[in-house]
Amino acid sequence: MKEVLAIRHVTFEHLGTLAPLLSGYGFHVRYLDVGMSDLSALDPLAADLLVVLGGPIGAYEEDHYPCVTDELRLIERRLEAQRPLLGVCLGAQLMARALGSRVYPGRAKEIGWGPLRLTDAGERSCLADLAGCGYQVLHWHGDTFDLPPHARRLASSEITGNQAFALGDRALGLQFHLEMDATEIERWLIGHAHEIAATPGVTPLTLRADTARYGAALAASAATCMSRWLVDAGLLPGGPAD
Repeated sequence: MKEVLAIRHVTFEHLGTLAPLLSGYGFHVRYLDVGMSDLSALDPLAADLLVVLGGPIGAYEEDHYPCVTDELRLIERRLEAQRPLLGVCLGAQLMARALGSRVYPGRAKEIGWGPLRLTDAGERSCLADLAGCGYQVLHWHGDTFDLPPHARRLASSEITGNQAFALGDRALGLQFHLEMDATEIERWLIGHAHEIAATPGVTPLTLRADTARYGAALAASAATCMSRWLVDAGLLPGGPAD
């Protein structure tokens, strides 16, 4: 059985709607919780797919959070070996930094639902399958990153120039939350209550209403999008490794 290892920073930012999709394809899904596990002892190449999930710390804050250094080393090894790697939000930022790019605070926090704008490369990628939800996705970040060398920019938004990038077929970084499970929005609202209160124009009422409006369509499109990427990455039949 193929294994997916998901590195998780906070319990409610997990694989969301992607977990049952992956299980349905026969993957064994395992979580490693940062702060509770020894990342330095982990074999970065063992899992068939490594997913680095989101979290409220900065990809440049290793002085405050030593786990950042361990995560960067894992990601660097994974990228060097060209093993399948998916980064979401903080995970995408860590990927960008591991590839030599700068990660830094964006010009504004981007919290809430909003559309992506795909590049030409994005239109040819798995992200084209987000057309089914009108490219409406959940954003929840304050930091951003420069496009890594040799990577393809796939999408941007009104606030953030680099919303998604790919390096080859087996490394995908998503600044937005493709995995969002609308049934769990209350966990996000409670877990990020302080950040919501400190961000002008963002309220639990709006986030809750927009999640009810857009969440189901994103879940359906995310399943199609991720299925296509798994094929492209050689993890499902029909891909390069098939």
